[in-house]
Amino acid sequence: MAATLFQKPSAFLFTGTQFPVSISKCLPIESTPCIHCNYHFRSKASNQKKGLLQVKATVTAGTQSVSTSSEKNEIDGNQLEKKKLRILVAGGGIGGLVFALAAKNKGFDVLVFEKDLSAIRGEGQYRGPIQIQSNALAALEAIDMEVAEKVMEAGCITGDRINGLVDGVSGSWYIKFDTFTPAAERGLPVTRVISRMTLQEILARAVGEDIIFNESNVVDFEDDGHKVTVVLENGKRFVGDILVGADGIWSKVRTNLFGPKEAVYSGYTCYTGIADFVPADIESVGYRVFLGHKQYFVSSDVGAGKMQWYAFHKEPAGGVDSNGKKERLLKIFEGWCDNVIDLLLATDEEEILRRDIYDRTPSLTWGRGRVTLLGDSIHAMQPNMGQGGCMAIEDGYQLALEIDKAWKQSVESGTPIDAVSSLKCYERTRRLRVAIIHGMARMAAIMASTYKAYLGVGLGPLSFLTKFRIPHPGRVGGRFFIDLAMPLMLSWVLGGNSSKLEGRSLSCRLSDKASDQLQTWFEDNEALERAINGEWFLFPVGNEVVASQPICLSRDENKPFMIGSEKNENFPGTSVVIPSPQVSKTHAQIGYKDGAFFLTDLQSEHGTFIDHIGRRSRVPPNVPTRVHPSDIIEFGSDNKAAFRVKVTRSPPKIAENEEGGILQAV
Repeated sequence: MAATLFQKPSAFLFTGTQFPVSISKCLPIESTPCIHCNYHFRSKASNQKKGLLQVKATVTAGTQSVSTSSEKNEIDGNQLEKKKLRILVAGGGIGGLVFALAAKNKGFDVLVFEKDLSAIRGEGQYRGPIQIQSNALAALEAIDMEVAEKVMEAGCITGDRINGLVDGVSGSWYIKFDTFTPAAERGLPVTRVISRMTLQEILARAVGEDIIFNESNVVDFEDDGHKVTVVLENGKRFVGDILVGADGIWSKVRTNLFGPKEAVYSGYTCYTGIADFVPADIESVGYRVFLGHKQYFVSSDVGAGKMQWYAFHKEPAGGVDSNGKKERLLKIFEGWCDNVIDLLLATDEEEILRRDIYDRTPSLTWGRGRVTLLGDSIHAMQPNMGQGGCMAIEDGYQLALEIDKAWKQSVESGTPIDAVSSLKCYERTRRLRVAIIHGMARMAAIMASTYKAYLGVGLGPLSFLTKFRIPHPGRVGGRFFIDLAMPLMLSWVLGGNSSKLEGRSLSCRLSDKASDQLQTWFEDNEALERAINGEWFLFPVGNEVVASQPICLSRDENKPFMIGSEKNENFPGTSVVIPSPQVSKTHAQIGYKDGAFFLTDLQSEHGTFIDHIGRRSRVPPNVPTRVHPSDIIEFGSDNKAAFRVKVTRSPPKIAENEEGGILQAV
């Protein structure tokens, strides 16, 4: 079969073609030059569709594609010609394309049939970027090193920073994940996040235009024991030796194999969006899961100045948002920490999408005869582990490997290839690992949504107990268990398959480096807070505030802030005037030292108070007290001069008095 060679990807321009790529506002379209192209796929129609961006790459016919992987270098053109086995793939999503690439690189004749490549069966618009963790990146390297390099170049590294679980209301850390060490110790690439559409483009380009049939929906198949025939929606039929069903959670191949069976509703609906937003701690934090009762929230850096988020809420399937998604989300997450609310506020209504979360319980039987299943078509899982696409990539590698082993055995023995046995071997190899990770994903959803910070949460009439801030026993016990189990789990999930990858050397990439402070950040929350790179502000809060302007704090140790009801002429720093009855003339001072801000009450008459993680306490006179993001500072006890501490990358406009630098709050 003819292959294609793309020598100068940076030279390709966006032009019209039969492979439309929908550009949604909620998806980042920034990418490296090597992926600014698409392909001229076989299709029933070549007319451009309104609103779709279409591109084309020039094809050099009859030229063999080049790969740096050792597996491909071992196979010359004559060997490729001998592999007459034809493999049919139903589904051109990530799993189907990865397998097609792996099988093609091993010299097999592959045909991919996809209903709609422009939206990856509609999933791209709902699911946005995808997390490709170390285990999947290593499998891609074993399949095709050049493709893996392009994926890693286009992706945004998150595994080199702090990731983990936090309390949704307070924003305080619950458990931190170390995804860097398991990768580095095993010589694996570090976890990335990449746009699904970008990943699909890279994979489709590597597979080749002569292999992929777009607008070709497989609706049925026939297996006579010697050959398998697929039937397309348009009535066309194609004959092959093996059929791989990679057509997603609603797989028609699966239905035809085992009969109709409903997917399992998780109990949660999911809102998702991408915001043009850069958190102040972007250099030190990759992604966070904000825990709550019957709801949780996930945020992740996806590069290019964008943040992706998911909001999960427990409710029946099929719900609608009559008053708008954003308005409902702000009500659901009312009272949660700034990290959550700021992301929701930064996201436009039209960029928020909603879908109900389903999965499928893994089956002991993945196929029958010359037909097998791959990825979501057999083990669709909830997104809580970020391993759904990763498992499909591992599937694709393993399936191609087993078929190749069977081919080599047939050549050595001089007998026909035992295709059925190779499929069974693939299923046996993958079944246990996939089932365990599938179960972990379900457990993660339960843990994230049943989290209770304090006694009284979710207890209805007994909810008043939350005022006492008594740690919930489940939270304490859960943290102890996770502290012990998480390193082992991450080590097995991220690196458990790496020793079995053929054609890949165990070596880290020099570019995959973490900060020298990473280990310190894991152990010390205050050090992690000091790494925040943004402007610190005091934002007025409350319904009866006397201040109308936010106050920007200076990091100059020689220029502290004086808070009072009158201007202090002799003060060397900045004087902030707050005209409130309970604010003394020289009420308090805020200074910066050793990477942190400290508040000192200057023996004020009505006192200074700090509300930190729901605990309100009076600041001792003349004793510097550490100030943290999200703290509420009250000057006086009447709650009229109350300010919330926030750290942002985009400072608001602040009115400043030109005479003496007074920030007059009126």
